[in-house]
Amino acid sequence: MSQVLHDIEKKIIEVLKSKPNQTTEQLSEITELSIDQIRRGIEWLRLKDLAEISESTKKSVSLGKNGLEAFRNGLPERKLINLVHDSPKNFDEIRSNLSGLGFNAAIANARKNGWVKIEKTESGQIISKKEEAVETPEEKLLSFIGEKNVSDEEIENKMALKFLMNRPDFIIEHEETTKSISLSNKGKEIDFKKADSGAIDVEANVPIIYPARIHPLKDVINEIRETFVNLGFTEIFGDLSQPSFWNFDALFTPQDHPAREMQDTFYLENLNAEKFASPTQIKNVSSSHKNGWRYLWDIQEAKKMVLRTHTTCVTIKHLAENKPNEARIFSLGRVFRNEKVSYKHLVEFNQVEGIVIGKNATLRDLMGIQKEFYRKIGLTKVKFWPTFFPYTEPSLQTMVYNEKLGKWVELFGMGIFRPEVTKPLGITKPVLAWGGGIERIAMLKYGVDDVREFYNNNLDWLRNASKCQ
Repeated sequence: MSQVLHDIEKKIIEVLKSKPNQTTEQLSEITELSIDQIRRGIEWLRLKDLAEISESTKKSVSLGKNGLEAFRNGLPERKLINLVHDSPKNFDEIRSNLSGLGFNAAIANARKNGWVKIEKTESGQIISKKEEAVETPEEKLLSFIGEKNVSDEEIENKMALKFLMNRPDFIIEHEETTKSISLSNKGKEIDFKKADSGAIDVEANVPIIYPARIHPLKDVINEIRETFVNLGFTEIFGDLSQPSFWNFDALFTPQDHPAREMQDTFYLENLNAEKFASPTQIKNVSSSHKNGWRYLWDIQEAKKMVLRTHTTCVTIKHLAENKPNEARIFSLGRVFRNEKVSYKHLVEFNQVEGIVIGKNATLRDLMGIQKEFYRKIGLTKVKFWPTFFPYTEPSLQTMVYNEKLGKWVELFGMGIFRPEVTKPLGITKPVLAWGGGIERIAMLKYGVDDVREFYNNNLDWLRNASKCQ
């Protein structure tokens, strides 16, 4: 039978016959049809196999906050070599000029470049110039990018780009996807004289309807919450921002631990907690640190507010305030890490944390709870490896077999809270604890190999992703 065409389709075909590979915006401008009309017409033509859509992606980079600072004022290591160019300086003199993240980066990279040497003296460590500091490839690349967006093809030194990308907030990656429309071979042969725009094509496909649905990641969150409730657990809640006392100190994390540095944690600027714990709790936790780590504990560090790096701060505070003899509780929510975004890492993600406290609770009980939890959400191949976590002993890592990848992957960490964590807070019973990222479970359930897929707002994937069973 003759091809049935709408007037919108005809206008699009006329343009594409003389000007193939047009974007929706270009077609709208040429035909004087609205963008919605163009999109509707293209979809009709595609379903009739008269048009084809191709995608091309253009990648580019620009400088982030720290990259722009280095472009305008120099890299931290360049500032360091300028400071010691004429005479050696001690660490305190350097730190007063290069505070925070800049100090650590300056020392590390200046030594890597062979620019400086560090000597120990009776008064402390001294940094002095070792050799002339020639312009590095990273500095050249910063100057080349400047305040522009630069395409990947324009950057010749990929190694320098890789080094800058490994430095926090130095490089921002951009991806721009362009869709172009052209006629298929069948569309090129269309004859308007034979096409009947007034007839009804009773063989045409019915319109596709996409009803509202819950986001796939939210589906997994709901499933995990329901699973814990079915296992007899009670959910507790806490704030997204927490005093460092509950996020770190109460969990026996020393105040000079790398996890507490700015490159790993988001601190809330100029915001300190005041009444964050009882005097007894503060005194006991302080003593635990002094006896266990042998350093002078600083209450000012404990007052600093952070975006919570885990949900353990919620559960440990609940136990400290309620001191239950027996309990099964869990907390679920957003946590934040100052990490470089990649296929397996995000700066904010969802975490679930579970706690069991009881007189006779053992590691065997914890392993059994974990296996039952995984079984209920459809993960049956589970094993445990010994590992180390700073606030549990013994500690285990849960491994789940990924059929698609054909290998074992890490999921939840688990263990029994150390006495240094529980005793200062008046908790006398053994505490079984475990936790991990929910996105990792969602990746397994949906067969996704890039965690960013859950946040890309790709409507095709969101509409067609199979609901978790």
